[in-house]
Amino acid sequence: MENSIFTKGKINGVIVYPLKKYVDERGWLAELFRHDELAEEFYPVMGYISITEPGVLRGPHEHVDQADLFCFIGTSNFKLRLWDNRAENETYRNVMTLFVGEDNPQAVIIPKGVAHAYKNIGSGKGVVINCPNQLFMGENKKSPIDEIRHEDDPNTIFRIED
Repeated sequence: MENSIFTKGKINGVIVYPLKKYVDERGWLAELFRHDELAEEFYPVMGYISITEPGVLRGPHEHVDQADLFCFIGTSNFKLRLWDNRAENETYRNVMTLFVGEDNPQAVIIPKGVAHAYKNIGSGKGVVINCPNQLFMGENKKSPIDEIRHEDDPNTIFRIED
């Protein structure tokens, strides 16, 4: 189904950059983001960490107003798929697939309107950090969740498997 609707290609506004590990005898450190290297529209306002079990898929979903800044640093590897669902964008209906995580530490900025999903393809639990530019449920958690949950639609066009 996916191949008949989507075209493999870059998606405007998606930013991917390596998370460099600085290693010494104590262990390692990696910078996730810096305001002097990040467009203001993507400045994080909160951060959270999640654990995804092996073989588990999160998403697909998209946001109306929120941009995500996902950091895949380890302890497992992930297949990340992005679909441009912004009809006004010249890359509308493009799909990108990235393999990120322990073997390829990357940060990925996903603009609003880009559907996304990731699956832990490793054998162990996987850690993902997200630093979005919107507060979950708004100030004091009093607003609706900004999420279009395509994962709840059994006929979704957004599929992570080829």
